[in-house]
Amino acid sequence: MDKLKIRDTVHRLTEMLVAGEYDGIEEATQGRRLTAEQLRQAVEEYGRELQLPPEIVFHNLDVNEIEGAIPRAWWVLVDLWTVEGGRSDLTLEIRLTDTGGELYDIETNNLHVL
Repeated sequence: MDKLKIRDTVHRLTEMLVAGEYDGIEEATQGRRLTAEQLRQAVEEYGRELQLPPEIVFHNLDVNEIEGAIPRAWWVLVDLWTVEGGRSDLTLEIRLTDTGGELYDIETNNLHVL
C-alpha cells in the first residue's frame, strides 16, 4: 500500500467535492456507484458548505485493504468538514484500486451521515 498515493488520490477527490466539481468526480470515477447528480443532491440535502479538511486528516485516513481483491484495492472513509462547524458527521466512502496510474482508480460508494 502506497500511503502517499492514497493520500494524494483522496486529497484530489476531496478538493473536487468541496469545489462542487460533481461532473469531474463522475468522470474520474467513470460514473460507478454515485453520479454527479447524486453527489450534488447529498451535499445540498446536508445543507452546509463543505470545506477542505486540515492536512492532518489526509495523513490519518481510515484505510482498509479489501482481502483477495485483484488488483489490490482499499476501502477509505473520509471525514468531511464544513465552513459552519468544522468536522462534520458527513462521510465520503470510497474504494481505491491500484491500476498502476499516478493516482488510484476511484469509486465513490457513498456520501452519508455516520
